[in-house]
Amino acid sequence: MPYVDFVSVIHKSTSRDYLGRVTSHDKAECAEVALKWDVDYWDGARHHGYGGFRYDGRWNPVAEKMAEHYNLPADARILDVGCGKAFLLYEFTQVLPDARVTGLDVSHYGLEHAKEEIRPQLVEGHASELPFADDAFDLVFSINTLHNLYNYELWAALREIERVSRGAKYLTVESYRNEREKMNLLYWQLTCRSFYATAEWEWVFQQAGYTGDYSFIFFE
Repeated sequence: MPYVDFVSVIHKSTSRDYLGRVTSHDKAECAEVALKWDVDYWDGARHHGYGGFRYDGRWNPVAEKMAEHYNLPADARILDVGCGKAFLLYEFTQVLPDARVTGLDVSHYGLEHAKEEIRPQLVEGHASELPFADDAFDLVFSINTLHNLYNYELWAALREIERVSRGAKYLTVESYRNEREKMNLLYWQLTCRSFYATAEWEWVFQQAGYTGDYSFIFFE
């Protein structure tokens, strides 16, 4: 279960006002809006979520690195659990034009506003119950999604990722290594349900039987 980092460079490219996130608006109200996973979360005001989640090509290097690292075949079957607008999945189709990609997300709005080219390959559903056969994918990944699940959903999702992958597995979750990062995470997050330090996450992975790779996002 190696630690492999593909995405922190994207995370670190965004500046964040942690205290402002708490003091400038009613944080509880903002979280309630965000948890609808609707237009406000994706394309509304920044205090409700992304503040506009638009395609800009930044995920292409991530797809290139993942395809190379996992030595994916040209026609790889790839699943993104919690794909959102599926920008990374789209980039996989640019890196591996013959790849067969599938995305799953709970957000109807996110899927409706995904890249048009791969919208037919997207499914609305929950990570804890994947509607796919055993060993169906060469790569299953989940980026910045599983920390949004309650613990019982999280364990089920990890087992489901394990079940549907016949090869590589990769996930990224938000975590912390010290009290400052813990506070920043609490200040910034809107949708987290699982707040774990790195050692706790690793324990959860092991207990749930997850054998894939992983990395963490830190709010430094």
